Amino acid sequence: MFIVGLTGGIATGKSTVAQIMREHGIPVIDADIVARKVVEPGKPAWHKIRKEFGPEVFLENGELDRGKLGDVIFNDVEKRKKLNGITHPHIYREMGWQAFRYFLKGYPFIVMDLPLLFETGHMLGYLHKVIVVTCEEDLQLQRLMERSGCTEAKAKLRIAAQMSLDKKSDMADFVIENSSSDRDTRFCCTVLLAGAYWLRNKSIKSLPAVA
Repeated sequence: MFIVGLTGGIATGKSTVAQIMREHGIPVIDADIVARKVVEPGKPAWHKIRKEFGPEVFLENGELDRGKLGDVIFNDVEKRKKLNGITHPHIYREMGWQAFRYFLKGYPFIVMDLPLLFETGHMLGYLHKVIVVTCEEDLQLQRLMERSGCTEAKAKLRIAAQMSLDKKSDMADFVIENSSSDRDTRFCCTVLLAGAYWLRNKSIKSLPAVA
């Protein structure tokens, strides 16, 4: 089974690319979805976050207030590191189990959607290839402001908290430019997937026969 990493900057369109992968029958393990699961009320990470950051970052029903916590960590590098230190071990453990279950089901490819792949570096050793989704910087800012409803200043702060798109692109095996239409992005993904399946089939055919 080949494990492909999918990453990029915030609001560059990773979710769009991930959905296209799913439409082609490729399982996608989304780190953001897993992250929400590991901080559900009563989970170990939930208790650790409450102890570290206090009840101020929680809603009345006990759920994590992601907006308030985001404001805290994006303004403080050390607090962001503390949060990552709490959640990442639980996130990566769950993603590993999900990948193992897909392996047992016989899937030839899986995609791991990892927003902070290069920032943390934790999963790089497990990935065969890395895809980076990028877009024009002005468009990224506009998308983030429209999606989250935050001010321009807050949006810039959140973008600056991640590695630059240029640097991520330089470290990628493949880059999907997502500044134009959805149709163009779908075409790019389809070509990329077709090439991946061709290479896989070619490598299988080239294996020596077992007598």
